[in-house]
Amino acid sequence: MSLQDYKGILVFAQQFDCQISGVSYELIGKAKELAADLDTEVMAVVLGEGVKSLADSLVAYGADRVIVVDDKELKEYTTEPYTHAMVSVIEKYKPEIVLYGATAIGRDLAPRVSARVKTGLTADCTKLEVDAETKNLRMTRPAFGGNIMATIVCPDNRPQMATVRPGVMQRANKDTKRTAAIEELNLEFAKNNNYVEVVEVIKKVTDKVDIMDAKILVAGGRGVGSKENFKLLQDLADAIGGEVASSRACVDCQWTEKEQQVGQTGKTVRPNLYFAIGISGAIQHLAGMEESDLIIAINKDETAPIFDVADFGIVGDLNKIIPQLTQKIKAEIANK
Repeated sequence: MSLQDYKGILVFAQQFDCQISGVSYELIGKAKELAADLDTEVMAVVLGEGVKSLADSLVAYGADRVIVVDDKELKEYTTEPYTHAMVSVIEKYKPEIVLYGATAIGRDLAPRVSARVKTGLTADCTKLEVDAETKNLRMTRPAFGGNIMATIVCPDNRPQMATVRPGVMQRANKDTKRTAAIEELNLEFAKNNNYVEVVEVIKKVTDKVDIMDAKILVAGGRGVGSKENFKLLQDLADAIGGEVASSRACVDCQWTEKEQQVGQTGKTVRPNLYFAIGISGAIQHLAGMEESDLIIAINKDETAPIFDVADFGIVGDLNKIIPQLTQKIKAEIANK
């Protein structure tokens, strides 16, 4: 089969409890841009049980065709049945590009699928573009600990596959008037030695907003000094309606939770306002937050790299600055 036989861009629309993940909408938005350069269509595939109702939202965010694989074997995510379903979809529709979110599920599923269909996979991409001359997909990701950016192409195999970090792409505007083809694909699932049994699903209950969805983030780094000092950041976040985040160093020190980590090995965020407090600005951290609309840095080291990307910078002791800033904000709110 020649490369020309592969057409279209396929997005794996991840769902959990019949809720489409945000990164899936981001991927559809990016796929629309790539499809315009390739003069092709955007397809989205959703796998699960009782998931047909999710197709309309995928259409509203830009999918030209939605493929639904609805089966009881897909109720909970397990590698083998999901791999079988994705491989079957790829073999039937022959997309030239397949995109997954670089989530726990995407990172597990994509390598298995790429091996089955005998193609390459570029993981944790932060940029995707079509080469104007070859029409190959150029997939860019951090390499060597984030010190360089590597651009990878897959010229000889199809489909071209990539996982993309959540938060780095922009979702398209929702248009509930859009229409598209919705197709159901019925598959046979034969259990084999690769199947696992899900004994129990334990859901973690939290009242915190995911930092990837927060509009305001107050992030702390090693310069905060201690777990106790993060109370200052929490007070500021509470005053302005934000969430607390951190650098990897704080997670390693057990000052904060992994779910709060911003950066190359954490989450990519794009809030309206990002406070970088006691954060030096290593490239690994910048990779996760430099697209924030407004960045305010507070650091006692005036040569810290974070000031190179900050819109506003304050040089000084955060233990003095943060309480004063918090009180000023509370006073302003009280006077309104």
